[in-house]
Amino acid sequence: MTSSSSFSQDAQSLAHTHPDGLRADALMEEDVAWSHEIDTERDGEQYDRSERAALRRVAGLSTELEDVTEVEYRQLRLERVVLVGVWTSGTAQDAENSLAELAALAETAGALVLDGVIQRRDKPDAATYIGSGKAQELRDIVIETGADTVVCDGELSPGQLIHLEDVVKVKVVDRTALILDIFAQHAKSREGKAQVALAQMQYMLPRLRGWGQSLSRQMGGGGSGSAGGGMATRGPGETKIETDRRRIREKMAKMRREIAEMKTGREVKRQERRRNKVPPVAIAGYTNAGKSSLLNRLTGAGVLVENALFATLDPTVRRAETPSGRLYTLADTVGFVRHLPHHLVEAFRSTMEEVADSDLILHVVDGSHPAPEEQLAAVREVIRDVGATQVPEIVVINKADAADPLVLQRLLRMEKHAIAVSARTGEGIEELLELIDTELPRPEVEIEALVPYTRGKLVARAHTEGEVISEEHTAEGTLLKARVHGELAAELTPYVAVPAPAAAVVA
Repeated sequence: MTSSSSFSQDAQSLAHTHPDGLRADALMEEDVAWSHEIDTERDGEQYDRSERAALRRVAGLSTELEDVTEVEYRQLRLERVVLVGVWTSGTAQDAENSLAELAALAETAGALVLDGVIQRRDKPDAATYIGSGKAQELRDIVIETGADTVVCDGELSPGQLIHLEDVVKVKVVDRTALILDIFAQHAKSREGKAQVALAQMQYMLPRLRGWGQSLSRQMGGGGSGSAGGGMATRGPGETKIETDRRRIREKMAKMRREIAEMKTGREVKRQERRRNKVPPVAIAGYTNAGKSSLLNRLTGAGVLVENALFATLDPTVRRAETPSGRLYTLADTVGFVRHLPHHLVEAFRSTMEEVADSDLILHVVDGSHPAPEEQLAAVREVIRDVGATQVPEIVVINKADAADPLVLQRLLRMEKHAIAVSARTGEGIEELLELIDTELPRPEVEIEALVPYTRGKLVARAHTEGEVISEEHTAEGTLLKARVHGELAAELTPYVAVPAPAAAVVA
């Protein structure tokens, strides 16, 4: 396998490996748009005609193993994939970052990445995603590398999938199907499995194949003999694909009912926490940004931490305490990713409501990532989708120990409410806890009351549900000054009138 960072060398190597006629046809067909673009729009990097039209090999994506025994072990269990992306906007670096993320997704799904190529186009080809000529070149790369699957960096229509498979002669998977596969592998709870299954069926429904292969599943008319089906059974009947679609729709309806029932259970728990006046905090962020590590660092929760995309699918809620002693809950949520399939956003809406229903969002971003700003934008898009734009947000720039100091400075300058931490080393965690304490909503009523010792439960509630400013034990009871919510303030009201000191009464 050859790989080069120089686009011109790649173009030359491809020129030598393909028949001139095919290459000329492909270039003629796909470069008409470029002739207009070169005159009207010149921004960013410029390439000559052959370089712009060629498939560009992306260096450093291959995860092929060198040790023979390990190769044999993995080949039995893993798919060997070639990645392909269409670069329609942005810089070449943006396109390569996107393909590198696709490689990480493929690795997480258990695939062996052999090669990655990018095709520069104004927009994806309606028929084969990358164009017929480039699809033939991709077929040659598949043969050269021995791949059995092509993974496309985008969501392909059913027609694009079929046409591209017809040309490359191996299985074609798009980004959405890959993410769904990862979610299916990682879902552990009953609700998580149901949500993934629903998203998979929504994705699969328009992509079922089989038109014309099995025309009738019902018996045709045949007179009054025993072979005939009788009344209402004559005619073409239902095709196999129609039967499959009907069954999938029925399963989807059942799955939605089950998820709605499970959502009710989650809401009951949430209302119980609300009734106890414990403010909820949600940890949201890009996949593999270190959310679970941060949860463990803040609460000692012992949640699974793995250097893999979408290691957390089932939300974990843990109780925590601020430096001043205020209780709150921390919820670890599903990681987000660029172009998260809308099927998944819809299916996981009940889980993501933990974010919308919180009093504060800890938006975790990987400070060591090549493009942290893109991660921030992708997560905020999903936060907007679940209706959580009004919730206060602290941007937690994680992995500060591995990040470029200049990138950290840029992010801290760009985000008004940001803090740099390292969940691994503990750097910045104390400052983050102080910031959480400051940002959590404070109880609205400040009250001073002399609570009899017989009503000690009220004092305990002031500690757990409110914010105690001062507390003094006297002969008559506990002299309490605190900020509390309206309900507790009403119960403390009978004890607000503080009697005069005993010496004054004697006088």
